Amino acid sequence: MGNRLSKIYTRTGDDGSTGLGDGSRVQKDAARVGAYGSVDELNSVLGMLLAARPPASMAAELTRIQHTLFDLGGELCIPGMALIEPVDIEWLEHTLDRYNADLPPLKDFILPGGGMAAATCHLARTVCRRAERETVTLAHAEPVRAEVLGYLNRLSDLLFVLARVLARADGAGEVLWQRQHRRG
Repeated sequence: MGNRLSKIYTRTGDDGSTGLGDGSRVQKDAARVGAYGSVDELNSVLGMLLAARPPASMAAELTRIQHTLFDLGGELCIPGMALIEPVDIEWLEHTLDRYNADLPPLKDFILPGGGMAAATCHLARTVCRRAERETVTLAHAEPVRAEVLGYLNRLSDLLFVLARVLARADGAGEVLWQRQHRRG
């Protein structure tokens, strides 16, 4: 492993800049910083989801995703680095298909909710979508590998399916949007 953090503050960012993994410095509001910052936020929300104690097999899968997200954030933080592989996306697809197989087809939109774990999973899904949008913005200005975008896109789909599974497992059930809610 590289340098260990023995001192947390350095004062080097007091001017509004931050260091990338390759040693270069950019402004803290740069697209690259926004993208990997949202990936970091997503990882934190997954930590909240894990704190809600999902089933053990799902918790192990979420922990695997956290590790991969750390790699993905590293890839975004170090220009030119390649850490996300097609096998990472294939694993998400396999996992998504497995969970989705037992769910009934959707006939209505689902509102975020359905118990604490499901609601937290919905929050993770929306943060994942933001991370994806910010990474697309970065890709307009700098090279971003297709695997990064594919991983975030597939992960948000998986998080949607996991939220459905968790809502049903919790007993709260899915909260369906009702078109007629304003009309009584």
